[in-house]
This record gives sequence, C-alpha cells and structure tokens, in this order.
Amino acid sequence: MSEEVKIKQPPVLFSKTQAIVGRLEKLLGGPVINYWNGSRGSICHNDVVAFYEMLETVGRNERIHLFIKSGGGNGKASIRIINLIRQYTDQLVALVPLECASAATMLAIGANEILMGPMAFLSAVDTSLTHDLSPIDRDNNRVSVSLDELNRIVRLWDSQKSASERENAYKHLFNHVHPLVIGAVDRAESLSIMLCEEILSYHMKDPAKIKEIAVTLNAKYPSHAYPILFGESRRIGLHVKMLDKEVNNLLLELNELYSEMGQRATTDFDEIRSHSNEILNILETSGKQIFYQNDKEWFYRTEERRWVTLNDNSNWHRLEKKNGKTVRSTLHIS
Repeated sequence: MSEEVKIKQPPVLFSKTQAIVGRLEKLLGGPVINYWNGSRGSICHNDVVAFYEMLETVGRNERIHLFIKSGGGNGKASIRIINLIRQYTDQLVALVPLECASAATMLAIGANEILMGPMAFLSAVDTSLTHDLSPIDRDNNRVSVSLDELNRIVRLWDSQKSASERENAYKHLFNHVHPLVIGAVDRAESLSIMLCEEILSYHMKDPAKIKEIAVTLNAKYPSHAYPILFGESRRIGLHVKMLDKEVNNLLLELNELYSEMGQRATTDFDEIRSHSNEILNILETSGKQIFYQNDKEWFYRTEERRWVTLNDNSNWHRLEKKNGKTVRSTLHIS
C-alpha cells in the first residue's frame, strides 16, 4: 500500500510579525494597519470586511498609518476601503516601502500623506478588464483588455495608411476583440477617473486639482505598469514625503515575513493532479491578523488545455491574542 502524501502548508508567522507591528506603533506613535497582497493576491471586495475587523480592533484614532504592498485589483473595492477607514480617522497616512500599483495606488491617494521608501513606486491606474467575451490565450483562459491598448492599435493603424486607402480599423479589430468588450473597457475607463476623483475628495478640496491628478493617473502614462517614483508623485500633485529609514527597514522586514507566509505550497500527486495552499492577502494590526488562504485541489483537463479545481476549501483565517494565547478561527465572508 502506497504512503499517503502529506499536504504542504505555508508557514504562519504571527508571533514574529506582531513583534514588528509593536515596534512600528512605538516609532509612529499610533496604530498601524498592514495590508499585503502576494503575487497572486489582489484588492477585492471581501477585503472590506477584513478591514472592518481591523478597524474595530484599532478603534477611532486621530491618525492611522496604513502599510500598503499590492499589485492592484478592484478599484471599486479601493474606494469602499477608503470610505470605511475614513469613518475611523481624520488623518490617514500611507506607508509605501515597495510596490503600490494600480488599485493600490487608488488606496494610497486616499491618504492625507504618502510616505515613500527608496524602492517605493505607485503606478498608472488606467483600467483593463477581463470580460466574458474577451479573447482567449494559448491556455484557453480569457485575457484582460485595456482601453489604452485598443486606442494605440487604432492610432497605429491610421498612421500606417494613406487617406485614400484607409479603412475603418474597428472593422478588423472586431475580428479579434468583441465589440461589447470594447464598450465595456471604455465604460471602465470613465469609472476609473470617477473613482480617483471621489477618493481624492476625501482630503482635497480643489476640484480642478482633483480632476488634473485623476486624469493624469488614468491617461498620461504609456504603460499600466509605469512606475511613478517619488519625484514624479510630487510633480503630479500628490502629498508625498520620504519614509523614515528605521520605519522603512521594519516594513521591509514585515514584507519578508509576509512573503515567506505567501510562498506557494504545492503538493504534486502526479502529472495531472496537485494540491495548492497559498496565502494571498494579509491584514494585520496589534493583536490580530487576518489572511486569505487558497486551499484547492487541481486537475488538468488535457482536452481543454487547462487546470480546473476539484475541491476548493479556500477561506479567510483569523489569529487573535486572547489571555496571552493565540486563538485561530475562520472568518466567513461571502
């Protein structure tokens, strides 16, 4: 009889991260909420409920510091998170030591002040989306489409043709991208500008400046991943300052621990079956940590050239300090 394969689990480093959170709060003189996304994690609506748990633990404070490390996600979730945080504080300070891109940039611009480390960057927030009618890639998965990419294709097409031989570029584009996808992306772009304006209005009062920053973040940059560094952040009108070196070092230590927690723990059974455990999103404050863990079995369907899930036990988990002990529970969010 064959040996049963032990399912790999990612490490949970609550005691180590809590020690750093305590040191951060002493240095900053107030509560800190950490928000970290792994490479396959993203800002989503369920995070709002997790943030509520953090904020109820922290309570109302004149100033709250928010450590952000994320590659982005859902912009509509970002505005919900900012709206929620603003009910618990008048002064929000964003701590950005590393990547703070796309929808995470939306979170950062909702802060009265953004403190950036030497490796920190924001990014453009122009919207791309994956629609039910989007094109598919070689693995038979739907790909995201951005308005900027579509506009550049049309401009390039027009520039290569003389006026006499020019055809409607969309006639050919529709063979590859469904018209409804193009319409949805255009609508999403307008929504992105609106979201930025609303988020900025939580702490800025000049409508012209708000509009200018929102349009710049959405339309100025040739790449969605263009890194907006400290100097550029200032030039476009954001209130940014350099992050204190000691605080920055502690945040990098936290990022290292969160990255260790977020490592991919994959157990392979054979060529077509595996099990994955991976912590994607982490929120933490003094006395409490909440994280979302992917816990899935995978099966490769050869005829469809893609992996599908068989059993999905993914969930939110909560760690709390109670009476000197660490208590673990499941946080049910749907």
